[in-house]
Amino acid sequence: MTPTSAASSAPSAATSATGAATGAAHGADPRAGLRRQASRARLLIAVLLFVTVVINYLDRANLSVAMPAIASELELSTGQQGILLSAFGWTYAALQIPGGWLIDRVSPRILYPACLVLWSLATAFMGLAGGFVALICLRLLVGMLEAPAYPINNRVATTWFPDKERATVIGFYTSGQFIGLALLTPVLTWLQAAFSWHWIFIVTGGVGVLWGVVWYLVYREPRASRADELEIEHIRSGGGLVDLDTEIRAAERKKKLDARDFAHVLRSRKLWGIYIGQFCLTSTLWFFLTWFPTYLVDYRGMDYIKSGFLVSLPYVAALIGVLLSGVVSDGLLRRGRSLGLARKGPIITGLLLSTAVLGANFTDDTTWVIVFLSVAFFGNGLASITWSLVSALAPERLLGTTGGMFNFIGNLSSIATPIVIGFLVSSTSFAPGFVYITAVTLLGIASYVFLVGKVERVADRPGTAAATA
Repeated sequence: MTPTSAASSAPSAATSATGAATGAAHGADPRAGLRRQASRARLLIAVLLFVTVVINYLDRANLSVAMPAIASELELSTGQQGILLSAFGWTYAALQIPGGWLIDRVSPRILYPACLVLWSLATAFMGLAGGFVALICLRLLVGMLEAPAYPINNRVATTWFPDKERATVIGFYTSGQFIGLALLTPVLTWLQAAFSWHWIFIVTGGVGVLWGVVWYLVYREPRASRADELEIEHIRSGGGLVDLDTEIRAAERKKKLDARDFAHVLRSRKLWGIYIGQFCLTSTLWFFLTWFPTYLVDYRGMDYIKSGFLVSLPYVAALIGVLLSGVVSDGLLRRGRSLGLARKGPIITGLLLSTAVLGANFTDDTTWVIVFLSVAFFGNGLASITWSLVSALAPERLLGTTGGMFNFIGNLSSIATPIVIGFLVSSTSFAPGFVYITAVTLLGIASYVFLVGKVERVADRPGTAAATA
């Protein structure tokens, strides 16, 4: 905390103490008055995460919007399109583990804006690329630089929010990916129709550069922020790790990379349950982020503008699902339900609903296709609080490492989904692609039911300070 903020918080604490004494004299619960007077700086953090996720997912999905035009201009086959759509995933998945290690050592205030500005510049340069190889190289670069993004989001949420608020805030900022895609996909399709596909990348990249500067100027850790001691205590007592950036963590950052830490987070059956489950969940997501616009344009014969508005409908459904998931999950927890039911219940229900994607194989009516896919994507949104299980299961000292492993294995789907679908579908039938998505979703349900089991934190490896504390 800076001297200025410390000085300003002292009168506030004195005033709060006086109010508490007065309340006690009249038989009131003094803690209730303190809670009402506590600051709510964490609300700004939730908004920062939300906007960042909007930009993050626009930069993931912009290629899918531009793909029909790019494929036509460059005369790409469906196999080549699948390879280009998967390029992001190769480096994104590969960098999750070192990215997680880095997150445990570099403050989000520095690491996040650095990554954001650099991936946004790579995105903007895609608008200047004129060949297949150049596009692949830049897309690989975007994936590499976006790799730490979601583990950082989880790191920030675990630092700033108590357990009983965390699923709600994860649901809120995760909804940014669907709000951005639902509301801004039509804008991207308009940009392409009015100018060219190049402008999709130039505009989205420029917005990301500006937001990186905003994040650096605004974000602070809890004890260095405008949050007062009452809010910090509310977060800490509720399970928020407000001191992840203290001297103890600073000493941890100086340690060399220890392969035993990575081995430890790979030994747990519980952690493997969420790793596999995340791969299955994100397989549906990556269909919508890569092949869905092409499916509507090439297999349903729709023009760009009409496709843009229809693309929005499943994203709106997913938005409703993801907002509902956090509220329902934290609501169950506040009502005394077990952490396992509160977290796994919406996830498993959502995965069951996601199998509705198979219904698109049994109708030629575009309206019914959109209905089936909207139900499926609503389910995907409902299941999207999986990061809350990382917060609940990961060893405290290895939060970033576990998050990196979780995102690495989970986002192998960003490689597999575009390529597998690209080679399964033919020029006239997309049906095998939907069969693949459904089969993977069923595997995800089995993973959460049989592997995760009781939701409780995994112990640190023997011999560490955390394990012996």
